[in-house]
Amino acid sequence: MTSSLLPTLPGHYYTDPALFAIEQDRVFATMWFSVVRGSDIAAPGAFRTVTVGRESVLVTRNRSGEARAFLNVCRHRGAQLCAADEGSVKRTFKCMYHAWAYDLDGTLVAAPNLVKMPDIDRVEYGLRRVHVREWLGYVWVCLAPGEPPSFEDEVQGACVERLGDLESVERYGIADLEVGRRIRYDVAANWKLIIENFMECYHCSTIHPELVHVLPEFAGGYAAQSYVGHGAEFGPDIQGFTVDGSPGVATIDSIAPDQDRRYFAVTIKPQVFINLVPDHVIIHRMFPLAADRTIVECDWLYLPSVIASGVDLSRSVELFDRVNRQDFEACEACQPGMASQAYASGGVLVPSEHHISAFHDWVRTRLA
Repeated sequence: MTSSLLPTLPGHYYTDPALFAIEQDRVFATMWFSVVRGSDIAAPGAFRTVTVGRESVLVTRNRSGEARAFLNVCRHRGAQLCAADEGSVKRTFKCMYHAWAYDLDGTLVAAPNLVKMPDIDRVEYGLRRVHVREWLGYVWVCLAPGEPPSFEDEVQGACVERLGDLESVERYGIADLEVGRRIRYDVAANWKLIIENFMECYHCSTIHPELVHVLPEFAGGYAAQSYVGHGAEFGPDIQGFTVDGSPGVATIDSIAPDQDRRYFAVTIKPQVFINLVPDHVIIHRMFPLAADRTIVECDWLYLPSVIASGVDLSRSVELFDRVNRQDFEACEACQPGMASQAYASGGVLVPSEHHISAFHDWVRTRLA
C-alpha cells in the first residue's frame, strides 16, 4: 500500500553549522532581505545596523531621502564602521580606528593626510554598496555582488503566488501604516523550523486556542495559505482580530469587501511573513544568526489615525504575540530532536502539510 505521508528534510539540515554556512552563502547572501521599517531611518543620517548572512549591513538615508545600504566595514583596514545597533550622524560615518569618513552615499570624503594621497579614488575606496529597494514601507537589501535577482519575481511574486495578484496586498496601504508595537523574539531554533511552522496549521488546534477561537476553520488543520487567494474567515460571533474576539480598531478602508473579516498569510522566502487582517497588518522579519538561533522582529501596523488617537492596542497585539510565543516554544521543542538519531533520516508530513514538501524541495535546490 502506498503511504500518503511525505518525508521531511533530514535532521542535520537544522543543526549542522557547515550546512548553515552554505545557507549563508547561497540563500541569505543572494536573496532579498527585509531589514528595517522605512520609519526606522526616517531622516537623512539615521541608521540601523543589521545582520544578513555573515555580514553586518549599515542601512541609512542620504541627503535626498533615498535609502542606502553598505557593508559595515571601513575600506582602509576593515574596522567595523558603526558598532551601535541604531543611531544618527549629521553628515558622515567616521571610522574609530583611523578616522576615515564616508558621506551618506558611501563616498570617501575625508581621512588624515588624504590630500597627500592623490592616487586614492574616493568612489573606488568608498563603502561597499548593497542593492536596495523600498516596498510596503520596508527597506529590502540584497548582498549579491552582481545583478540581484528580480525583486518583482522573488518578493512581489510570492504575494501574487499566494493571493492571486499584487493588488490584494497593496490595498492594505502598508507603506502608509505606522508601527503600533514592535516585539523582538530570540528563538533557539533553526530558521527553517520557523518557516515550516508558519506554513502549516496542523498544530493550530493543539497550541493556538485563542487563534482557533477567532478563526475556527483553523481547527481543521489546513492553513490559509494552502489555497491561492483564500483567507480564513472570522467566526460568526467574532467582532475583531483580538485575543478575545472583541472589536478591534478602525478598519483599513481601502481593502476589498471580500478581504473584510478574513485573515490572509503570505510567506516571502527566506525570512518574511505577512499577516493581513481588516484593521491591521503584522509583519515578521527573521534574522538567522546560527543553525540553532534566529532573531524574529515583529511589527504590528495600524492606520496613522489609530496610532494618533492613543486607543488601547493591547488586545489586538496580544493575540498574535501569544501565537508567536506558542509557535516559538514549539520550534524550540523541536530543535533538540533534530540532532537525535531518531530524526537522522527526517520525519513525515501529513496531507495537510503537503506544501511544506515544496519548501523542502526549494531548500534542496538552493543548497545543491
